[in-house]
Amino acid sequence: MSSTHSLSWLEWPFLDHTHRELAIRLRDWCGERELPSEDVSPEQACREWVAALGAAGWLRYSVPAGPDGAYGGALDELDSRSLCILRETLAGHHALADFAFAMQGLGSGAISLAGSDAQKRAYLPAVARGEKIAAFALSEPEAGSDVAALSCAAVKEGDEYVLNGEKTWISNGGIADFYCVFVRTDPDAGARGVSAFIVDTDTPGLEIAEMIDVISPHPLATLRFTNCRVPANQMLGGLNQGFKLAMQTLDVFRTSVAAAAVGFARKALDAALHHAASRRMFGGTLADMQLTQAALGDAATDIDQSALLTYRAAWVRDVQKRPPTIETAMAKMAATESAQRVIDRMQQMFGGLGVKRNHPLEQLYRDIRALRIYEGATEVQKLIISRGLLKSLS
Repeated sequence: MSSTHSLSWLEWPFLDHTHRELAIRLRDWCGERELPSEDVSPEQACREWVAALGAAGWLRYSVPAGPDGAYGGALDELDSRSLCILRETLAGHHALADFAFAMQGLGSGAISLAGSDAQKRAYLPAVARGEKIAAFALSEPEAGSDVAALSCAAVKEGDEYVLNGEKTWISNGGIADFYCVFVRTDPDAGARGVSAFIVDTDTPGLEIAEMIDVISPHPLATLRFTNCRVPANQMLGGLNQGFKLAMQTLDVFRTSVAAAAVGFARKALDAALHHAASRRMFGGTLADMQLTQAALGDAATDIDQSALLTYRAAWVRDVQKRPPTIETAMAKMAATESAQRVIDRMQQMFGGLGVKRNHPLEQLYRDIRALRIYEGATEVQKLIISRGLLKSLS
């Protein structure tokens, strides 16, 4: 059950009636959707979520519509506010539901932004229907935040590029049907020597080197490319345009990471509110204690501050039509850091129950941790903000 205040953000001026309707429809759908069995592996659960989200039409918001709807999307172009609403609502329901939706968008985002018409027609409709699982392959063992340090390389031979190297921390690794892979095509050009390719899972020379187990289980793997031949027409966005494309893709979807963090935090606050109001102690309830009231007030304020920054960043991209790089970095940093604080404090109210395996707050405590790292760690967001501010002086 959600508190009345938890829906008040739908009236904010950053959103219009279509966004409000989307949030309510998705909330109702989530309320009717059964959670996956605890006996199901994260990989199988993720496949099930992708299929369910696709069948219900929610994945259509992760890709553009294209001419006459040829690309399968719900809207003419990607709408950051819709992506944020979807992720916030799904995160408040189940972490893997949010993950499944997010990775379909991020994994195919480079195709949506820079793919040829033929590439978009070949991949995006299947992504929107949940029939193909997408993945974004950027990070490497020695290149995480420093994308310019990529060493996985592609060399042109005739009408093909031959890929060699590794990618790691790849979400949907091991279950994806295709990967948007960013590799070095000019060894001496730094960030300007990176290109992107669509690599189908069954391409010879591509293997899953390792499945990675993390505290909030989801499909995650290391990929190995060994003389992996990819047709030149699978390149995305042109030769040596990969770094720019990767950043553009992250600019679209990084804001939605903040929205997911807000969703997790709202879920924690709602659970704590109901627990505090019903937990009897010392002749009253937990909610009667001033320390409890102060914690709830801090949490609600943290959440609204994060949500305001999040939807401001999405609005800048959707309405002002400019890259919201600084705004997105602020939202991602603030929302993930404050959500960690909120969840920790709300978990404390449950005492021993809060650390019992698979208790909702214990799950949230594990789910939120990775958001402070992936798609740019908090420390990287601070650099992005400060560099943007300094650049504005010149």
